Amino acid sequence: MLPFRLRVVVLFLLVSLILPPFCLCIRSYPTRPNDGGDGLGLGLDGLSRFTEAPDYRNGKECPLMKNKESYVSSCDPSFIHIAMTLDSEYLRGSMAAVHSVLRHASCPEHVFFHFVSAEFDPASPRVLTQLVRSTFPSLNFKVYIFREDTVINLISSSIRQALENPLNYARNYLGDILDSCVDRVIYLDSDVVVVDDIVKLWETHLTSTRVIGAPEYCHANFTKYFTAPFWSDPVLSRVFSTRKPCYFNTGVMVMDLVKWREGNYRKRIENWMEVQRKKRIYELGSLPPFLLVFAGHVEPIDHRWNQHGLGGDNVRGSCRPLHPGPVSLLHWSGKGKPWVRLDIKKPCEVDRLWEPYDLFIHGKDHQRLGSRSTTTTSSDTLAGYSGYFL
Repeated sequence: MLPFRLRVVVLFLLVSLILPPFCLCIRSYPTRPNDGGDGLGLGLDGLSRFTEAPDYRNGKECPLMKNKESYVSSCDPSFIHIAMTLDSEYLRGSMAAVHSVLRHASCPEHVFFHFVSAEFDPASPRVLTQLVRSTFPSLNFKVYIFREDTVINLISSSIRQALENPLNYARNYLGDILDSCVDRVIYLDSDVVVVDDIVKLWETHLTSTRVIGAPEYCHANFTKYFTAPFWSDPVLSRVFSTRKPCYFNTGVMVMDLVKWREGNYRKRIENWMEVQRKKRIYELGSLPPFLLVFAGHVEPIDHRWNQHGLGGDNVRGSCRPLHPGPVSLLHWSGKGKPWVRLDIKKPCEVDRLWEPYDLFIHGKDHQRLGSRSTTTTSSDTLAGYSGYFL
């Protein structure tokens, strides 16, 4: 019999060889009846300060669930798949985002979340898994470990240190990380709230040549996303010569993972990151490689699905109002985050629209926050705002 420590080392090597190179997976599914506990024996310490969300259930119009009381497979074709990152720094935002999706979904039990967690996050993926389970007991989800060494050597410095976090690049690897049976996914940043039925976004039609869909902003000055050396290089800038590129935000995307895998788009993005390491062609982290590969070839989605920039200016962090028009998704992209500004008692006006989805418990405020979590944004809340919800 091999010594215990040697057996552990051998087991780890076997797992590393068998599983894909981009992730190790921790599966987590809805709590079974009379489960009696998590079985993990883990203390969540300060991370456990979230109240349990309301138990959102399907309406009569929803398809019947298969194997509802036992194993739930991510391969179920009736699922709406949503991918998000999950880390200790943005955990509060992620929980609010999930809460908002479930609150407004017509068939919340048909939503499956794929959470990607950093390998070396201060909160282990196992602890994060249990935290999600305790906050959303009926949620269909899986947590994946993203190996940061996959991308760390490709990341160059950015105008803001937060943009250099390897987890920002996890979206590049969703085709490798997620189960091969998942052929379509909605990617959402952790600083969003959804105020409409997510099925409307899921049903976005991607034409035969489109790999991703996202709201485009063709009025934006596209040239500013790349450096002067890029535009002055006739070989590099030629990438846009046969298309009309428009800016789009990668925090909200519908992705065809079949086309993504077949076209090896992960490698195409990595190729531009390698160019960036040799010749600085952009300043903004994980966004520009996506623009280089996809701008001009994006399926346009209505702007209501990404009211972005609510975090304020990337440098000053100043407040921004809603854009005019209907709103289905609010996005606090930029330097400021609503939970931070609310905690220091210096919120922007739009941060009040995020607050009803917050499940975080502030010390002795458990009862107050627990009751508040069941309320959501209403037409009264929006009085005085330039955007509106349907």
